[in-house]
Parts: sequence; structure tokens; C-alpha cells
Amino acid sequence: MEITLTTPALLFPAISLLLLAYTNRFMALANLIRSLKSRYASTHSHLVYGQIENLRIRLVLIRNMQAFGIASMFGCVFCMFILFAGYNTVGKYTFGLSLLLLMISLALAIREIQISVKALELELNDLEETSAQ
Repeated sequence: MEITLTTPALLFPAISLLLLAYTNRFMALANLIRSLKSRYASTHSHLVYGQIENLRIRLVLIRNMQAFGIASMFGCVFCMFILFAGYNTVGKYTFGLSLLLLMISLALAIREIQISVKALELELNDLEETSAQ
């Protein structure tokens, strides 16, 4: 397989959009944590505390998603530099590593979404219990 200088550059738009989406998720969680913190301070609800603990896990996942995404982009840039220098074999392995880092970032994103859905299910279950009473 032949890798040219433009091959790693093809990932730039995808990685950039992913990082933007990850940042938006982070900002939404940050706002949610701030509002839940004030709600917990006034109610001391175990449900609110559980949601905050859930958000703590999600924040770690988002941080790691961003770190692996950034590492993937760095790998693509480094790969382009290596290919520019004429080291095609090393460039192939560097590009492969970049793809692996991107896959890890995406796998973490899937896990974060699963945890997000679980948190929403907790909210819906609480709503059902409240309406049944």
C-alpha cells in the first residue's frame, strides 16, 4: 500500500469535527454539573448525587476522548512530516498508529454515550415512580 503526503491530511476535517463535538459535549456537561451542584446543595437528593457521580465518569471519558483525538491529529501531522522527509515505511506505521488512536477515541465516545443514556433512564425511572404515586 502506498501512502502519499495527502493520505493523512484526509483525516484533518474528520478529526477537527470530532474534537468540536467532544468540546460541545464537555461544555454541556460542565453547565449541567454546575446546575446539579446547586440543586444538590439545596435538596441533598440521592438521585442528584448519583447524577453528579455519573457526570464525573463522563467527564473523564470526554477528557480521554479529546486526548486520543488530539494524539491522532498529532500523529497525522507527524506522519506527513515523516513522509515529506522520505521515510515511507515509518510513515505507514505512524499513520496506522494515528488510525488506532482515532479508533480508541471513537470507542470512548461510544462508552460515554452509553453512560449518558443510562443517566437519562435514571431520570425517566424517577419520573415514572413520581407519577405512579
